[in-house]
Amino acid sequence: MIARKILEDAAQDLEQIGIPSARLDAEILLAFCLRCNRIEFLKNPDWPVSEEQFAGFRRLMERRLRWEPVAYLTGRKAFWSFVLDVNPDVLIPRPDTEIIVEETLLLCRENKRSALKILDVGTGSGAIAIALASELPDAVIVATDISEAALKTARKNAARLGFEKRISFRGGDLFEPVQGLFDIIVSNPPYIAQKEYDHLPAGVKDYEPAEALLAGPSGLDFHEKIIQQAPDFLQKNGWLLLEIGSSQEEHVRGFLVGMGHYDRVATRLDYAGLPRVIKARRL
Repeated sequence: MIARKILEDAAQDLEQIGIPSARLDAEILLAFCLRCNRIEFLKNPDWPVSEEQFAGFRRLMERRLRWEPVAYLTGRKAFWSFVLDVNPDVLIPRPDTEIIVEETLLLCRENKRSALKILDVGTGSGAIAIALASELPDAVIVATDISEAALKTARKNAARLGFEKRISFRGGDLFEPVQGLFDIIVSNPPYIAQKEYDHLPAGVKDYEPAEALLAGPSGLDFHEKIIQQAPDFLQKNGWLLLEIGSSQEEHVRGFLVGMGHYDRVATRLDYAGLPRVIKARRL
């Protein structure tokens, strides 16, 4: 068997059920089974595939044809400058979430202090906290999550990437497990409304943890809680950064302004031109 033919057939199968990234998914899964970089067999379309390797690939394809996410099939997902271990206990990190890392780094460069204290609320796989630790060697980083299973994954990622001593992971709801004041608080909270959740793609709704997605009837329950509680944990002139859904900017901005504890409210668009991160400074 050769890679070219296997990929052609697999991509066709995935396309038939409506998976938009059919060819790429097939390439990633085949590379995983061959234990190589997909570029290697793309350069050599006649790359030989053993029966054992093909059998493993077909098993993964059967699961993908049921819409199970590729990241859960391979157990890994690229984020920032590294690859994270992922599983159904954690939300799969999206490229859009790198925007909040970029915005946080910009704020850090503006700050003259070297050892900033940063809190990541709802860390999940640890993606944001680890990205910040990789770029800010002097920062003190704390990361919280209500899910012990998610924290186990985050700790594993931090240890594998060499940041286990740089990040303090704590279990509890939102700010419950932390004390003291921080210079920056970041969060990618759940922000899917129930009515939207019911219409999510099967690969999301049927596999990713609902508690990391659902946020009440409006999709804003967690944003409102974080905005209300954050002033008790932010230094004067400290910053709060939140990832938002593309239709939530007006409400979140209004809630921040209405609180009376923040100024310099600003929105950062993602690379598709949609509102993605909103930030505000603690008065």
